[in-house]
Amino acid sequence: MGKFSGQVVIVTGAAQGIGRAVAEGYARAGAKVVMADLNRDLLLKAASRLQSLNGEVIAVPADVRKEEEIVRLVQKAVDAFGTVHILINNAGVSRWKSPYDLTAEEWDDVIDTNLRSVFLCSREAAKVMRTQKSGVIINLASTRALMSEPNTEAYAASKAGIVGLTHALAISLGPDGIRVNAIAPGWVETGDYGALRAVDHEQHPAGRVGKPEDIVKACFYLSDPENDFVTGIQLVVDGGMTRKMIYEE
Repeated sequence: MGKFSGQVVIVTGAAQGIGRAVAEGYARAGAKVVMADLNRDLLLKAASRLQSLNGEVIAVPADVRKEEEIVRLVQKAVDAFGTVHILINNAGVSRWKSPYDLTAEEWDDVIDTNLRSVFLCSREAAKVMRTQKSGVIINLASTRALMSEPNTEAYAASKAGIVGLTHALAISLGPDGIRVNAIAPGWVETGDYGALRAVDHEQHPAGRVGKPEDIVKACFYLSDPENDFVTGIQLVVDGGMTRKMIYEE
C-alpha cells in the first residue's frame, strides 16, 4: 500500500519529461493514475510501462487547448475510477522567438496550451472535487515567471499567469475543501543527465542541476493530506538559482 493508495490523480502532459515522472511517481505510490497527452503514441507507450507497475493506470489522449477534450478527460477519469482527488496541470509548450517575429497565432497557441488549459482543467476537476469537499490542484509554472532570457515572452507570460491563477483559484475553491498550489521548476534536466558539464551543476547553489524526481517530491508534498494548511503558494524548486546574484565582469 503506497502513500497515495486509492487516490485518483490526473496528470496532463504525461507522455514524457516531468509529466511522465510525476505519473510514475504517483503510480508507484499506489495511486490510480489518468495520463493525458496530445502525443498519442508516446502516451500509450508511457502508460503501458506504468501499467506493468500499477494496473490502475489509464491513458487518455487529449488536446488541452480544446475545452471539449478537457471535459471528456475528466469524465473518463470519473468513469474509470469514480472521482478525482488530485490534478497535476503539467502540459505546456514553448516558443523561443523574437517578439518582433512572434505571430498572434503562436502567442495564442502557447497561452491556450499553458494557461487557458490550466483554468479549464481546474474548473472541470473542481466540479468533481467539491462533491467530496476535498481535492488538490497543482499547477506547473516556471522560474521564468520570475526572470527571463530574451525571446521568451509568450512562455513567460503564460507561466506568470499560472501563478496568478493559482492564488485566485485557491481563494475561490478553498470553501469547497480544494487546495491549489503551483510549482515553479528551474533547470530540470529531462534528457541525458550524465551529459551535463561540471559548470552546469556548479552554477546552482544546491550543487547540481534538477531532476524530474525533484518535482515529483514537490508534488507529493503539496498533495499530502497532512499539509492541508498549504494553499495558494508558488513553490520554487530551482536549486537556489533565483536567489543567486550574477554579475558579469
